Amino acid sequence: MKKTFKVLIFTDLDGSLLHRDTFKFDEIKDYLKQLISKGIFIIPNTSKTEKEILEFNNELGSSLPYICENGAAIKGLELLNSNLPKELILSREKDNLIKIFEKSVPINLQNKCKWLSDMDKKKQSSIFGLEGEKLKMALDRKYTIPFIFDGIKSEKNELFKIVKKKGLALQEGGRVINLTDKINKAKALQVFVRFFKKNNKNVKTIAVGDNYNDLDMLKVSDFPCLVFNDKFTLDQIPINDLIATNKPSPEGWADVIKMALVKINKNY
Repeated sequence: MKKTFKVLIFTDLDGSLLHRDTFKFDEIKDYLKQLISKGIFIIPNTSKTEKEILEFNNELGSSLPYICENGAAIKGLELLNSNLPKELILSREKDNLIKIFEKSVPINLQNKCKWLSDMDKKKQSSIFGLEGEKLKMALDRKYTIPFIFDGIKSEKNELFKIVKKKGLALQEGGRVINLTDKINKAKALQVFVRFFKKNNKNVKTIAVGDNYNDLDMLKVSDFPCLVFNDKFTLDQIPINDLIATNKPSPEGWADVIKMALVKINKNY
């Protein structure tokens, strides 16, 4: 007799579920709703802000629990079970992070960090590919500070080492580097699952990403999935049993999820 599992899908958004340039997902919206109606839980796990994810939920027409700002906070656990907390904060606030950064990093490296908060709206818009209210939501961050590094590779490597030594982290995505607490998408996934398992012992996790900053999350999931990204090839991804597609988002997202669900049904 096959076991019955609760399936949790942890997913990056930009370039994984959402189109890389338009941020749309119309092509798979019905499929997402179909998954939800079957009792499969979809949990955005993204560098996006709380306001951005709530906007995504609004466009989808569903209230999804989520992990925002690269693992900094978990929100909406009570949507899965009323006994679970509404939020779990895993990070210090950004003002504390900046203080540590400014005390620890040599001024020559600090000067190479071009903070988005110091840029004009035109420059911010060109980096994020967003305008108006959407740009405002993307910049409304509580726990992470995005920047562009204007230096050579050896300087960047030195910066990463110093920050790590001081108990912080730098997470490099497709558009910017984020200064964060010592958190990431993988740690937040594990905390989420630990709380969820208090009421549901039989759980299988799927994780979907498209970039290097998603790899840790993929590694700690039961079924890691990679959506096509022309920045790297599969042989550069050191993950066993990786489920991959040659389709970009959003269609690529549906492609890998279908393959993962077939594996779950076949194996269990």
